[in-house]
Parts: sequence; structure tokens; C-alpha cells
Amino acid sequence: MNIHDLLTKETIFLPLETGTKEEVIRRMVSGLTTAGAVTDAESYVQAVLTREQSSSTGIGFGVAIPHGKSAGVARAGLAFARLSAPTDWESLDDSPVNMVFMIAVPEANVGNEHLQILVALSRKLIHEEFRQKLLGAQTAEEVIEILKNM
Repeated sequence: MNIHDLLTKETIFLPLETGTKEEVIRRMVSGLTTAGAVTDAESYVQAVLTREQSSSTGIGFGVAIPHGKSAGVARAGLAFARLSAPTDWESLDDSPVNMVFMIAVPEANVGNEHLQILVALSRKLIHEEFRQKLLGAQTAEEVIEILKNM
């Protein structure tokens, strides 16, 4: 799976002004809605917030990967945000996050497609060099190229 194909200029935020975790999630869902991946923003926001309540998606390394199951998603989409300031995400390592990848998949495809995206992304995120390049990216095109070439 080429996860860079799931990103669009509308779903990349450089930087995203920080606020609460919920505010970050709502802004990213708005981008996925503009890009056409999400058709019912509130339904998807609630699914993501419900998922966050069960356990944090802050995986460590300053990264969070929020996601949720929702019929409000029309097609797979991916959003990326580099936050303007570290934000508390109740991460596994107790550190705030400065990068967020949001995965949106239709509820019917949530098993396979969601896992494929998560595995592909996780393989990249374990590399410090990859994370540093994302933190230094200045444009949406640069983010897509980094994802293509790692």
C-alpha cells in the first residue's frame, strides 16, 4: 500500500495551531472532509474521540495516530499535522506529541485497510530520520515526497 497516495494538500497541516486533543482532531477531520474522504464529519469525530477514550493513540516518539470506525468515511484517507507546539495526548511514554497522523477508512473496510495503513506508517515512524524529516518539512509536497522515499 502506498500511503502517500492517501494524503492530499487539504489533509496536510504545516503547522496546525494546537489546542486540545479534540480541537486537533476536529481540524484534521475538517481537512479529510474537504478532501472527500469523510462525508459525515461529526460522526467520524465522535468515532475518533470514542477510540481515544478506550486508550490513547499517542504511540511515543512525539507521534499520535488517531483513528476510528465510522460510516461517515467514504474512502480511505490520511491526514498529517505537525503541531505548532507539543500537545498532551496521554501518550504511552507520557510525552506530548508534535506530529499526528489520522487514519480514516470506511467502516466496512476497517479491518484490512486500517491495518495495512497502520503497519505501513509504523514501519516508517520507527526511524528517527523519517520523523526528523517530517518535522523539518516546509510544504505539503515535501511531506508526500518524504513518505514516498522512505
